[in-house]
Amino acid sequence: MSFGDPNPNPNNPYGQQPNQPPQGQPGYGYPQQAPQGVPPQGQPGYGYPQQPGQAPYGAPPQYPGQQPGGTLQANNGYINVAGLGTVELATMGRRLGARALDAVAYGILYVIFSAIGVASLVGASKSIEDCSSSEYGTAAYNQCMNDATDASVGILAGFLGFIAVFALIALLYEWLMVSIWGATFGKMVLNVKVVKESTGQAPGLGAGFIRWIIPMVGSLFCGLGALLVYLSPFFDNSGKLQGWHDRAGSTIVIKTK
Repeated sequence: MSFGDPNPNPNNPYGQQPNQPPQGQPGYGYPQQAPQGVPPQGQPGYGYPQQPGQAPYGAPPQYPGQQPGGTLQANNGYINVAGLGTVELATMGRRLGARALDAVAYGILYVIFSAIGVASLVGASKSIEDCSSSEYGTAAYNQCMNDATDASVGILAGFLGFIAVFALIALLYEWLMVSIWGATFGKMVLNVKVVKESTGQAPGLGAGFIRWIIPMVGSLFCGLGALLVYLSPFFDNSGKLQGWHDRAGSTIVIKTK
């Protein structure tokens, strides 16, 4: 045997080392290497076609009948909501009708508080003395003017307090009732309920406040902003009849019966 002989074993006609398979041919008992771009056996790779009914590799398991919350059913007015199953979306007729009933409730409260406020203002105005009977510059005249000024300030404070109380009632009526029960009295009468799209539960204080404050801010612009918010479900192309306030609060409006 000479140095540099590539075949040290003359009895091996292939010139390969013992116990090694021929180059390019995997031998018996050696691990197989998958061709480049082919996923290992039993593990479908990214981009490879899946077997019918088989979930993609790495995806969470899906169980029979399981559907994610907020899934529409063929645009037929029904939607699958977590915790509630298949429910019917409230039509815009019901929603606007519930809003009209709530407006009537607001009107009744406004009339009651207005009557109380006007009676208080009239009584306060009668208590203001006429200072013209006193001589100008005298102590009696100055005292009369001071009393009239204090009474006027009290009337103005009472008027502002009346506005604040009515605004607080409106806040508590809409915000708290929708947040806790998912419905105001108008919605209860027409079987309409506001729920979280992801859970099917009442919105809660945070989402309920967001849903309330958006039309209230819109009402500052001569009421046109609030009107657009309440009509915005007509412009929703998702099929869920979500208004701008619904989208902000992640809520949907359903029919309960």
